[in-house]
Amino acid sequence: MTVLTSQNVVKRFTEGKQTVEVLRGVSLEARRGEIVSLEGPSGSGKTTFLSILGCILTPTEGRVVVDGREVDLSRPQDLPAIRRKSIGFVFQQFNLFPALSALENVEYSLNVRGVKGKEARREAERVLDAVGLSDRKGFLSRDLSGGQKQRVAIARALAGAPPLLLADEPTANLDSQAGQQVLELFRDLAKRENRALVIVTHDPKVRSIADRVEIIRDGLLAA
Repeated sequence: MTVLTSQNVVKRFTEGKQTVEVLRGVSLEARRGEIVSLEGPSGSGKTTFLSILGCILTPTEGRVVVDGREVDLSRPQDLPAIRRKSIGFVFQQFNLFPALSALENVEYSLNVRGVKGKEARREAERVLDAVGLSDRKGFLSRDLSGGQKQRVAIARALAGAPPLLLADEPTANLDSQAGQQVLELFRDLAKRENRALVIVTHDPKVRSIADRVEIIRDGLLAA
């Protein structure tokens, strides 16, 4: 089942009198249980593209469909609802609250999605168990290792069962061993929980878990 479709996505930014075309017509699909590695040099447009796929930015032109819902370019106010319902994000910098425990960080993300109370606690415990942190639930995030913090971030992305996971350089701040463990975890979770996963990366090790590798250069996918 296709979870994500983009067709001929163009993105232009205007700075003063100058217009810069960052994306020049990019099309991509991702299905449930599929892992796509999106690679390219710095400045190629891959992070901008990921932001559009994640409904953080709207394209200047083109079409994006997430979980069967068309992203209406004329209604940017609808984007937060799409993100909350259908998309889980994993960031390079973890973006955890240092004074909250691992469990509380995941619970908070569920609260934002509208899940509260005992239901949020049960779901937070479930996803932390799924990423192998059942013995670290009560630890403050500032006291966790880099690999453990990234596992909390993955658990937060999984919480609420969004069908699409997007990861931006998820191994960049990890040592080699922790990075490999996180990649293996991504692979297992995407397959077991039937999520579509798109990873923007410079890390060649991501290819070891990817079903498909796409290269973006100068705002276009390489043929």
